[in-house]
Amino acid sequence: MREIGEILQGWSEGQKPTSVEMQQLLAEELKDRARMKAFGIEEANIQTEIEERSQLFLQIHAQIQQLCQSFGFTSADYIFYRLWTLWLPLARQLAREKEKLNRTLIQGILGGQGTGKTTLAAVTRTILAHLGFTSVAISIDDLYKTYEARQKLQQEDPRLIWRGPPGTHDVDLGIEILDSFLQPNRVEPILVPRFDKSAFNGAGERTEPEKTSPVDIVLFEGWFVGTRPVETSVFDTLLHPINTAEDKLFARDSNERLKAYLPLWSKLDRLIVLCPVDYRLSQKWRKEAEQKMIATGKAGMSDEEIEQFVEYFWKSLHPELFIKPLVSNADWANIVIEINADRSCGRVYTPGYCIE
Repeated sequence: MREIGEILQGWSEGQKPTSVEMQQLLAEELKDRARMKAFGIEEANIQTEIEERSQLFLQIHAQIQQLCQSFGFTSADYIFYRLWTLWLPLARQLAREKEKLNRTLIQGILGGQGTGKTTLAAVTRTILAHLGFTSVAISIDDLYKTYEARQKLQQEDPRLIWRGPPGTHDVDLGIEILDSFLQPNRVEPILVPRFDKSAFNGAGERTEPEKTSPVDIVLFEGWFVGTRPVETSVFDTLLHPINTAEDKLFARDSNERLKAYLPLWSKLDRLIVLCPVDYRLSQKWRKEAEQKMIATGKAGMSDEEIEQFVEYFWKSLHPELFIKPLVSNADWANIVIEINADRSCGRVYTPGYCIE
C-alpha cells in the first residue's frame, strides 16, 4: 500500500485521485478514532469527508506550499502531510461550527514558543478564505499595555521586567474588540490593535490599529490564552525554575493576576491547545530560532539569555501547572494537538477522550 505522503505528492504533481487511493486514505483515517472525534468526523460522514478534503487539497495545495515556504518550511512531504491530516480537517470543522452560529465564531489558540501558532493561524485563514469565510488573526501580544503604562507598572512591581506575564495586557481592550466582532449586523469597521515589538529598543509599543470589517471567524492566539488560575497550594512544591521563596511569591501573584483574564476567555467559543510532548522543548526551539537569526547577521540573545528569558515565563505561569488542566478538561479545551520534538504533529484528541 502506498503511504499517505506518496499519494499526496502524486496529486500535487497532477495525478488524479483513484478509488484505491481514496479507500486507503479512508482506512488510514479510521485508524485514529481520537483524531476523528477531535475534528467531528464520524463513520457516517467519513466518506464525504475524504472526498471533499481531497478536492480541497487539489485546489489549494500549491498556495499552501508557497505560504509555508515563506515561514521557512522546505519539505513538500511535511507540508502536504500536515495539510491533509491537520490543517484541512481543522478549517473544515471551523467552517461547520461557524455555520451553526448566527454570529462570529471566536476560536482560541494556545501555544508556546515554537509550537506553530502563527503558521496554524495563517494556513487556516487561507483555507477558510477559499471556503468563502472571512477571518482575522489577533494575538494576545496585540493587547499589551502601552509603553508608558508598562513602565509605570514596572515601577510598581519591578519583577515585571519583560512584557508577557499576566498584568501586562489591556484585558478591557481585548474584551471590547471581541465584543465588537460579536455585535449582530455590525457593518462599521473594527479597529484591531497591533503591537510593534521592536519599538523602544525591544520594549515594544502599540502601532496604528488595523481597520477590519466584521468577519466570520476570529482566531485569537497567545502563549496562555484560555489558561485558568490554579490552587495556590501547588506552589508549595518545588518545580524548577520556581525554586526560591521569591519565585513562589511571583508565581502566586501571577496566578492571582490571571483571574482578571477570565472575562476575556469567556468570549472564546472554542480552544485549541498546541502542547509540546515536553514543555522544555520551547526553550530549545527558542535557541534554534535565535541562532538562525544571528546567522543572518541580526542581533540575538545568547543561550544563557534565552534560558533566563524562557524561565522567567515559566516562573509566572508554569506549563506543568497551567497547561495540564486544559488538556484533560473538555469543558475548557476542544482540541489538543501534541507537538513532537522535531515539531511534527503527534496525537490530536479531545480532552477526556480515551486515547490509549
